Amino acid sequence: MKIDTTTSAVVTGGASGLGRATAEALAAAGVKVAIFDLNEEAGADVAKAIGGLFCKVDIMDEASVVAGFETARAAYGQERVLVHCAMATRRGKTLAFDKEAGKLKRLSTEDYAYGVHGILIASYRLASLAAEGMATLEPMEDGERGVITLTASVAAQDGQIGQITYGSAKAGVNGMVLPMARDLMDLGIRVNSIMPGIFATPLMLGAKPQVLDSLAASVPFPKRLGKPEEFGSLVMELVRNSYFNGQSIRLDGGIRMAPR
Repeated sequence: MKIDTTTSAVVTGGASGLGRATAEALAAAGVKVAIFDLNEEAGADVAKAIGGLFCKVDIMDEASVVAGFETARAAYGQERVLVHCAMATRRGKTLAFDKEAGKLKRLSTEDYAYGVHGILIASYRLASLAAEGMATLEPMEDGERGVITLTASVAAQDGQIGQITYGSAKAGVNGMVLPMARDLMDLGIRVNSIMPGIFATPLMLGAKPQVLDSLAASVPFPKRLGKPEEFGSLVMELVRNSYFNGQSIRLDGGIRMAPR
C-alpha cells in the first residue's frame, strides 16, 4: 500500500513498547496516527511527540473501542492501517502447588477467560471494527482498501510453563489471520500477524540485569533482545508490501523457547 500524509492509522498500545515504536515509524512516514491506550499521560506524551492523536480506549470494552474509532475518524478520517499491540492477560499454570493450602490449585476458568478476552477476543474486536470502516473506503492500487496487523507472540508456537492462557490465546490470534484475510479478500483488506520474541520493552527491562543477560544469551543471533524499532520496521514492510497477506511471521533472532 502506498502511504503518505493522507493516510491515517490506529495503533493500540501505542503509549509504550512495540506500539509506541510502531506509532513513531508510521508518523515518520507521514501517516496520521491515532493512539489507543489506557495510559493517558504516556499516551498523550507520545501523541504530542509524533504529532498524533491520543484516545483513551479500553480494548476489553466494546463501547470504549467504538468510541475510540469514532474520535480517531472524526479527526483523521477512516484509517487504512490498524496495528493492534495492546493486550490484557493473567499468568498461571493449569495446576500449581499452593503452599498455603498444601494442595494443587487449578487456574480458574474465569482467569483463563480473562486472558482470552484480553488477547483473542480483543484482537477480533479491533480488527473487525477496523475492517468494517475500511470497507467503506475507495480502493487503491490492486483494489486495496486497508491492512490489519495483529500482534501474536513466539509463545503461540513455543508456549512455556505458566503460559497456558497467553500461549493459547496468541495461537488463536494466528489462527484468526488466514480465515479473516479470506473473509476480507473481496474487500481488498489484508490481515497479518507478527510473533515477536524477547523484546526490550519497558516491562521486560524491569527484570534484573542477570535475567536480561541470560535472555539475551539464549537468542541464537544476534545475541540481544529485540529492539522495538525492529518491530516497527516489520510493521512498515507489512503495510507497504501488498503481497503480504494471511501471514504469521516470527521476529525473534532465531530463538525457540524452552519449557521454562
